[in-house]
Amino acid sequence: MAKKIPFTVERTFKSSPAILYSFLTTPSGLVQWFADYVDLDPNGEIFTFEWNGEQQTAEVLAYEEDEFIKLRWDDEDDDKAFFEYRIRVTDITKETILTVTDFAHKDEMDSSKELWKSQLNDLAKALGNG
Repeated sequence: MAKKIPFTVERTFKSSPAILYSFLTTPSGLVQWFADYVDLDPNGEIFTFEWNGEQQTAEVLAYEEDEFIKLRWDDEDDDKAFFEYRIRVTDITKETILTVTDFAHKDEMDSSKELWKSQLNDLAKALGNG
């Protein structure tokens, strides 16, 4: 099986890093733009996402409050693959930029990027930016 290749998608938001981070890391934030249903285990280590009745879980690999969270799907067969949300504020314009890093097979790269762009548009709407 071919290895997955990392890619990034970026979007600028009119939001503080703290508010954006809450939309990326809390069930109440994620359910507004990412999935139909979201749950986080009591230890804060496993997210359960649901879309159209189908569940998928992801393990939190690392995080730094208001800066990033890195997760891996539990059914991921490539042990190097993950997805990550990273927040930074530009020095000059003070804009908040979200960079999503994910992995996809070469033939799925364009559709994966488009899916993330669509998801980030939904996030912008949830934040009142859209």
